[in-house]
Amino acid sequence: MGNLPAFVEFREEGPREGFQIEKRRFSLEARAKVIDALSETGLKQIQVASFVSPKAVPSMADAEELFKAINPREGIRYTGVWLNKRGFERIVELPEAYLYGKMVLYTTDEFCLMNNNCTAGEMQQKELDFLNVYDSYDLPLEDAYILTAFGCNLSGEVPLSTVIDCVKFITGVCRNQSRPLPNIYLADTVGWANPEEIKRRIEAVRDTAPGVRLGLHLHDTRGLGAANFYAALQMGIDLFDSSVAGLGGCPFAGHKSSNAAGNICTEDMVFMCHELGIETGIDLEKLIAVAGLTEEIIGRTLPGKIMHSGPLSTLRKR
Repeated sequence: MGNLPAFVEFREEGPREGFQIEKRRFSLEARAKVIDALSETGLKQIQVASFVSPKAVPSMADAEELFKAINPREGIRYTGVWLNKRGFERIVELPEAYLYGKMVLYTTDEFCLMNNNCTAGEMQQKELDFLNVYDSYDLPLEDAYILTAFGCNLSGEVPLSTVIDCVKFITGVCRNQSRPLPNIYLADTVGWANPEEIKRRIEAVRDTAPGVRLGLHLHDTRGLGAANFYAALQMGIDLFDSSVAGLGGCPFAGHKSSNAAGNICTEDMVFMCHELGIETGIDLEKLIAVAGLTEEIIGRTLPGKIMHSGPLSTLRKR
């Protein structure tokens, strides 16, 4: 099976990225119920909420209350998203939250202005300043994200050279500050990737930063999520963000329709891994049940496939 990994780590983002993009507001109780159910599936990291401006993202205004409403399970990292120092100051007050250093870089000014109200170059400087904040809390730099690493709805094609410049920025900072290299994530934030480009960019990043652990944040916006996921598996990638039931998407992506598909679906990708003989540490049946619960709460049919068709395990037992 080529370079397929023996084990794949999934980091669940549905509670944050999924509920964040919904037009309706959902109760704390309902969202906490989904998170607690996800905690029973074997997932080791669950993204709970965004600590951002309530004016920009009203559905995340109660992020602190949501963290306090869940029943944390030992061994699971419950994380949040922050875009600035104010957001970090909010989450750092929560003992339930898993804190770590992260870096977020942009390949285009247009998307960075939409998402962070600054240019990509200005964002790099802000991230450098943020490293000092993390150091003051003794938080190691664990992840570095390169957003719109395959293309941008607002500015078009993103050259591979731009992505590599971001990788060089990360490796240069770590070298100059004597930091271990973090996981580097290539994010297909608005769904431009295709399987061949997935392979091409993974190879180029590895050539630039030998030995780095690469992760992918993939969206199924144009129906290529599963194909892109498989292409990454073939390259040996073992770290992915995903969302239960296929929830998610970026509220600032500039898609033609608000009905554009979201993140790759956790249970569908877990199913693929299991069919390929790849371990995940996840109970697929329990995860499918959470997808059904999430669909019931959202109140419409969600994009996940296995949650509607069922896995093959029950049929094989006949």
